[in-house]
Amino acid sequence: MANRQSFLICHKLPPMQAIKETNFKFKGQTGFYRGKVRDVYYFGEKMAMVATDRISAFDVVLPKAIPDKGRVLNQIAAFNLNATKDIVPNWVMATPDPNVTIGFKCETFAVEMVVRGYLAGHSWREYKSGKRKLCGVPLPEGLKESDKLPHPIITPTTKASVGHDEDISKEEILARGIVSKGDYETLENYTLKLYAIGTELAAQRNLILVDTKYEFGRHQGKIYLIDEVHTPDSSRYFYKEGYEQRQRDGEQQKQLSKEFVRQWLIENGFQGKEGQQIPEMTDKIVAAISERYKELYHQMIGKQIKDINYSNIMERIESSIVNSIN
Repeated sequence: MANRQSFLICHKLPPMQAIKETNFKFKGQTGFYRGKVRDVYYFGEKMAMVATDRISAFDVVLPKAIPDKGRVLNQIAAFNLNATKDIVPNWVMATPDPNVTIGFKCETFAVEMVVRGYLAGHSWREYKSGKRKLCGVPLPEGLKESDKLPHPIITPTTKASVGHDEDISKEEILARGIVSKGDYETLENYTLKLYAIGTELAAQRNLILVDTKYEFGRHQGKIYLIDEVHTPDSSRYFYKEGYEQRQRDGEQQKQLSKEFVRQWLIENGFQGKEGQQIPEMTDKIVAAISERYKELYHQMIGKQIKDINYSNIMERIESSIVNSIN
């Protein structure tokens, strides 16, 4: 606890601006959507996704953006989408800018496919409360926090455009007709394949892929992986070195994920519930989170993220989209 708290108060604010939102108006633009952390511009069958520096936790967008977060996640996502494209087809056509991905527009499935190989985060909180089923999937007795599950399990959530995503079982998804049986089986198959290769990629970086989520869409009748993949925002990682010893000793696992932000919020009385106030995000807190994201990039990609010129960042992003779409 002390180490995490000291990390969150000891850094100076980096000399850069954060991209809280974009408001471009492009020739030929056919639509716009602002998600929790991304701004999406539509051009008929194509789309440009801008990774902003907004940050969300407990399905709530926090009041301050985090410098560099967007390009860190966009580049990690680009690396992993490229590494998995031969296993599962994805939506990406080009990544013309550190904050921008160009791809084809998909009709999004209204569920997120969450896959878990270990008992951590939300699944541990549910298990600790006494539940032995998660999204209809039974869990064995006697597990401890961070234990490896007997096999990876899929625990879907509804995909909410506003508010909280909610756990849902496969049976309920099919009964409500949210996804057809045939399509859902394809999503299950893709999810387990992606988790398997994600586990292999993580092991190469001395990491354990604990859990992650995937989103899928349909384009011209074909199902594609969309959005990001295997980033610290969509995934949870443990450090592989020392994992077994920490489990034997009952110690907390060293994590590589956005969990440190959630823990800071929990410690300050916020879990996204009605009536709770988001704690103050001081400049030191914002700077510390920014530094942590750059550390995540280094650990996952194996090199330091390069500094960039922030003086013309909006012009650079706008130009990259214009040149890629036209």
